[in-house]
Amino acid sequence: MVGRYLVQGVDVWLNTPRRPLEACGTSGMKAAFNGALNLSIMDGWWDEAGSPRTGWCIGRGEDYQDLEYQDRLEAGALYELLEREVVPLFYDRTADSLPRGWIALMKSAMGELCPVFNTNRMVHDYTITAYRSVQERSARLEANDHARARELARWRERVEQAWSGVRIVRIETELPPATRVGADLEVRAWVRTGQLTAADLAVQVYIGKVDEGRQIVGATTVPMTPEADPGGDPDRAPGGQPGVDGIPFKAVIPCRTSGTHGFTVRVIPRHDDLAHPHSTGLIRWA
Repeated sequence: MVGRYLVQGVDVWLNTPRRPLEACGTSGMKAAFNGALNLSIMDGWWDEAGSPRTGWCIGRGEDYQDLEYQDRLEAGALYELLEREVVPLFYDRTADSLPRGWIALMKSAMGELCPVFNTNRMVHDYTITAYRSVQERSARLEANDHARARELARWRERVEQAWSGVRIVRIETELPPATRVGADLEVRAWVRTGQLTAADLAVQVYIGKVDEGRQIVGATTVPMTPEADPGGDPDRAPGGQPGVDGIPFKAVIPCRTSGTHGFTVRVIPRHDDLAHPHSTGLIRWA
């Protein structure tokens, strides 16, 4: 009831949690439906929705170890936004006493946010990406007296028993003196599979930007494929000779953004009927 009155009379919806503690931000979505403009930390929904066309963003989504420093910095950013952008836009009136620029931003925000951040779209996404896929997976596993479920259980037991034998023994890449955006980087890794096969494993390049602590952040994964011998045996190295260092895998990484990047290689179990790639809890890092 209180929220109903708030969204009817508010002009700016101010949201200042400490990133990343915002759970979601549904109040800001509700405010947008009522014409309010959001002024928020880049967290929760606003990390995705915030832009100059929809409202104002406090900061750029940075994360800090020093919380007092974070508070001072973001408070300064908030006051600067209020003084230089929010207040001037609201009081910039035409001869008819209407804030035309403010109204234009309200319309822009409602047009971009409301069709995307709403319950209908949420339920549709849940149905397509979660509920329906779970229902289909359940039907597959239960068919023929749970045949696929039994096979998956046997596979998981085999993988768990053999996982200690999985090792990444070598990684190779040729880095040019300067890697440019638009270029490709070729990475090879040799993996000892122990009692498992290449088909049981997903070998991936884990790559992302490097922060000030030399940690990979915002990482993505690029799948690596086994390099088979001319006869098609993935347990042999190129040329038909057994791989002394294990099975060679290869990936080509497209360089799409500038800055300092880092990568490593990891291995996780792979099976078509796993509910999630990480559901086994097993992983091997280089």
